[in-house]
Amino acid sequence: MSFQKEKNEFLCKKDKSKKGSIDIKIKNLVDKINSFDDFFTTSSCSGRILLIAQHKSGRKDKAEWLFSSHNKINFKKIKSKKSLEKLPKKDVWFKMEPAIVHIACKNFENASKLLNLARNIGFRRSGIISIGKNRLILELISTEKLDAIIGKNGKLLVNESYFKILIRESNKKLEKTWEKINRLHKSL
Repeated sequence: MSFQKEKNEFLCKKDKSKKGSIDIKIKNLVDKINSFDDFFTTSSCSGRILLIAQHKSGRKDKAEWLFSSHNKINFKKIKSKKSLEKLPKKDVWFKMEPAIVHIACKNFENASKLLNLARNIGFRRSGIISIGKNRLILELISTEKLDAIIGKNGKLLVNESYFKILIRESNKKLEKTWEKINRLHKSL
């Protein structure tokens, strides 16, 4: 199958993400990348804050998602979702995850150019993750991240004051990752 045919078929597929749609903060970047003949996005996230109860295997797809937001949050928002009222008897993590984009590239030369551009903007944890017959896959990941265990065996381990600090720091990191998304969009 040609790259163009694969791109057309892929971009017509239904969004399979938990959210079911492209995050608004990364949509312009995704649209810009998809406007080029030699690229198409296969997945993206603009960054998010979440509470997650880890599965014993450690796999995210088997974890219990207690709270997720692709926007800045405050303590009231998490508390109002009743995410903290009855924690599961598992390790519960508060996480801030950075922007990530997976991009299919038609050739190595253009993949290399896009990868270098993204790294210079701050998507430092990026690289080629797959090489196939008709395409390469880039994974662009920004560096902002925060992980903190906040619950164990059904009990909250942190007080409200520390929780608010985690939220404040995560909101700052979300803003930084969004700035990088906008800089990459403008640079393309």
